[in-house]
Amino acid sequence: MTLTPAQRHTLTWTALACAAALVLWLLGPVLTPFVVATVLAYALHPLVEALARRRWPRVLAVLLVEALAALLLLAIVLLIVPVLTRELPLLKAQLPLLLDRLQAWIGPTLAHAGFPVSLDLASLKAWLSGVLDANMADWASRALESARLGGSVLLALVGNLVLVPVVLFYVLVDWPHMVQRVHGLVPPRLRASVDGFLHECDAMLGQYLRGQLLVMAVLAVYYALGLTLAGFDLALPVGVFTGLAVAIPYVGFGLGLLLALTAALLQFGSLGGVLAVGAVYALGQVIEGFVLTPRLVGERIGLSPLAVIFALLAFGQLFGFVGVLVALPASAVAAVALRRLQQAYTASDIFQG
Repeated sequence: MTLTPAQRHTLTWTALACAAALVLWLLGPVLTPFVVATVLAYALHPLVEALARRRWPRVLAVLLVEALAALLLLAIVLLIVPVLTRELPLLKAQLPLLLDRLQAWIGPTLAHAGFPVSLDLASLKAWLSGVLDANMADWASRALESARLGGSVLLALVGNLVLVPVVLFYVLVDWPHMVQRVHGLVPPRLRASVDGFLHECDAMLGQYLRGQLLVMAVLAVYYALGLTLAGFDLALPVGVFTGLAVAIPYVGFGLGLLLALTAALLQFGSLGGVLAVGAVYALGQVIEGFVLTPRLVGERIGLSPLAVIFALLAFGQLFGFVGVLVALPASAVAAVALRRLQQAYTASDIFQG
C-alpha cells in the first residue's frame, strides 16, 4: 500500500505527538520544574517584552517581573494563613455547640416532616475533636504517610521550589531566541500555515488568560466589598482569595464559599449572618456567569468552563501534575485544530455533496 504525501505528513505529525505525550508521561517528575517554568514564562514574557521595548536591560526586566510574580504568590499565601490560624481554634471551641444546635434543629424538623430519625453525633464529635486536636506537624506526617511519600519526595519538592525560579529566569532571558530556534525547525513550505495556526492559538489563549485575570480582579474586589457590607470580619482575605480562586472553575468558588460559610457560622452564630454571606456569593456567581465571563472572556474563545474542567482532569489523570500545567495550552491548540478541521470538512466535497 502506497501512502500519499499528505498521509505520510499526517502519520509523521501523529507519531511526533504520540512521542511527546510518551515523554511527558515517562519523565513527568523530572520535567515538572521545567514545564512549570515554561508555563509561567509564557504568561510573564509579555511584561518582559514591554519593559524591553522601553529599553530596559533584559536581565533587569526579567528579575523585576519574576520578583513581582513571587510577591504576588507570597501575598496569596499570606491571605490564607491568617484565616486558618484564626478559624481553626474557634472551630475547635465552637464545634460541639454547633453540632448540638444542629441536632436540636434537625431532629424535630425531620420528625415534623414524617421522618422520626434520632441522630447520635457523639462519634462525629469525637472524630472531629481528634482531627482538630492534631497540630500541623501531625497533619503533614499523616498526609505523607497516607500518600506513601518519603523524605526524598519532600527533598524533591524543596528542590523544585528552588529550581523553578532559576529555570524561569533563564527561559525568560532566552525567550526570543527559543522562539526563533523552534520556528527554524519548521519546514519552509509549512511555515505560513504553522505560523497562522500558532498565532491563532496564542491569540485565543492570551485572550482567555487576560479575560480570566480581569474576571478574577473584579470578583476579588466585589467579594471583599460585599462581605464587608455583610459585617464579615475576614472580608478582605476571604474575598480576595475567592476572587483569585475562581481561576479554577467551580472548584475555586466552592472552596471560597465553604471557607466563608464556615467563618460566618463561627462569627455570627446565627442563620441570618450565614444567609447574608451566602447571598453575597450567590449574587457573585450570577455576576460572574452572566456578565463578567461572557463579556471579558467571551464564548468565541471556545474554552468553556466545562471544557477547562475536563481538560484539567483528563491531563492530570494521564500525566499527573505536569498534565495539569499543560492542560490549558493543549486545550487551546486542540480547540484551534478542531475549528480548522471543521472548516475544512464543511468546505470539502464530502460535506457539500
